[in-house]
Amino acid sequence: MLGKRFSRIAVGSVAGVMLMAAAACGGGDGGTSASTQPSSGASSEAPKGGLKVGLAFDVGGRGDKSFNDAAYAGLEKAKTELNADIKELSPAADGSNRGDLLRQLADAGYNPIIGVGFAYGDDIKKTAAEYPDVQFAVVDSASNGPNVTGLLFAEEQGSYLAGVAAATKSKSGHVGFVGGVENDLIKKFQAGFVMGVKSVKPDMKIDIKYLTPDGDFSGFKAPDKGKVAAEKMFQDGADIVYHAAGDSGLGVFQAAAAAKKKAIGVDSDQRQTVKETDLQAVIMTSMLKRVDVGVFEFVKAFQGGAKGGSNTVYDLKVDGVGLSTTGGEIDDIKDKLDAAKKDIVDGKVTVPSKP
Repeated sequence: MLGKRFSRIAVGSVAGVMLMAAAACGGGDGGTSASTQPSSGASSEAPKGGLKVGLAFDVGGRGDKSFNDAAYAGLEKAKTELNADIKELSPAADGSNRGDLLRQLADAGYNPIIGVGFAYGDDIKKTAAEYPDVQFAVVDSASNGPNVTGLLFAEEQGSYLAGVAAATKSKSGHVGFVGGVENDLIKKFQAGFVMGVKSVKPDMKIDIKYLTPDGDFSGFKAPDKGKVAAEKMFQDGADIVYHAAGDSGLGVFQAAAAAKKKAIGVDSDQRQTVKETDLQAVIMTSMLKRVDVGVFEFVKAFQGGAKGGSNTVYDLKVDGVGLSTTGGEIDDIKDKLDAAKKDIVDGKVTVPSKP
């Protein structure tokens, strides 16, 4: 059932999967400056020898109201509930110092350490080999070492539900998708969304626009580009646009507000994370990617003695992805969304991960 639980942190069923999986294994953006220091309030005192958790953000850092902020919510939960001493670091604008951030955390005694984003894959592989006694996790990338846990998400499944919602709510028969960077990960969002739309209305028009090519991560922190892309879609007749573009999604919301149309957020419940009330009102729903749960449950499993070397997948079956219900704009189609979710969970519908 979709229900209102998707607008909160769904720890329950995911927690069990994370702990069992962990135990079973034995044990570029538009910013102008790089930061290798924790943000204000990011570190807290902990008893000597206590749990020390380090987290290295993806480009854009904390404050993107989306992907990075979802990861930070999990880190903050570890601080509150597990009495963890936490430290967060943000990479340079081009992400070139990711490896340095991981080593800085390891040298400072942080264990475990989490890299947020698939771009950390290679750096974590190298760093984990250099620090075999430290446990690492990487979001959106598979495990590549005995002390590395991959935290993976079925973005295509959650995006399928977003597509069902968009097609059902659209009055113009025309919707759009804005991707931050044209890489394999964001294409999972596109693939699921398109299939979800066409499952409702096979002939619906779908505009697709990526802000930057693969390798250019500035597309995740370019609200101006997101706004231009969405403006064009709304001008051409789209009435709902779904974004998977990180901080660039703010521009999509701005375009929707100006056009008096609707948008679908991503990763976090963006109707709650976006501060501007005029922008909140245009966010029909958000595709939730429970990075917060993945981060917290990884830390909790580590505290319980679990080791790396495997992957944990967060899909619809464990509520690892889903839709937010803040604002009540999809409450009237709940039955249709529940049915679509059930078909995926039961294996009647297989959502592709590539367009």
